[in-house]
Amino acid sequence: MKQKPIFITDLDHTFLRSDQSVSDFSAKVWNKKAKDAILSVATARSFQKSHDFLDRLHLEAPMILLDGTMVVTPEKKLIDLKLINRALGDAVIAEGSRFGIYPFVIALKDMELNEAFLFPTTLNDYQNGVLQNYRNDPRMIECKEIRAMDMNLKIVYFGDYQILKPLTDHLQKTFGNELEYKLSPEKYSDGWFLTILHPEGDKAHALQKVAEYLSRDSHEMTVFGDSINDIGMFKLAGTSVAVANALDEVKAVADIILPHSNDEDGVAKYLAAAH
Repeated sequence: MKQKPIFITDLDHTFLRSDQSVSDFSAKVWNKKAKDAILSVATARSFQKSHDFLDRLHLEAPMILLDGTMVVTPEKKLIDLKLINRALGDAVIAEGSRFGIYPFVIALKDMELNEAFLFPTTLNDYQNGVLQNYRNDPRMIECKEIRAMDMNLKIVYFGDYQILKPLTDHLQKTFGNELEYKLSPEKYSDGWFLTILHPEGDKAHALQKVAEYLSRDSHEMTVFGDSINDIGMFKLAGTSVAVANALDEVKAVADIILPHSNDEDGVAKYLAAAH
């Protein structure tokens, strides 16, 4: 019996439109494709945020969330979790404070996967811009003195490249392979962001966990993306597909570069034509 093909897509700037919506066309194609294929997502977003976007989409396979730190089924069954412990998280925050910058901390409050989004009182313009999208988010907790929690998923800095590049170099020199560091341009603004993760808390490791869960090989998977955090996943999958608006670094390692962007439903058009 022929096995179903597997397609896994990033959300922001890949499957989602730039206004962070799923187009009617993309939803229709996805749901039709889900009848004879396995479809899922690999995103920097959380369980709740991903659920909000995907409530119209048929989804059965495990989801890769929060850059790969969490693999969970749509029914909230936890498959894999990669955390930064409190002591290491606090050490990172202390080193960052020497550069005059404080991070956002995304953590789990409990094993029911309820999340906390900690943000500092001292904010730069880029961080203020990011927080506009989270005004009514119940996960938000303002901290006068920001500290890590027991179960930290990721630590994220937003700011100027001139600050974040030296900070990245310093953290790599200080903590080495205890952590994973991803410095990327922020496409919603002209700033940059540095995401700090468990060394196995990335999309590549998570993709391997999904493959194991489905009793399939990662070479049987087709993945879609646009950003730095997709590159590891691109190298592991059998077929990697970059949308037209992807970063040049991502296009350089992609097997296929689509002629259409996220705002032109590039992923859905590929899925509609795929056999």
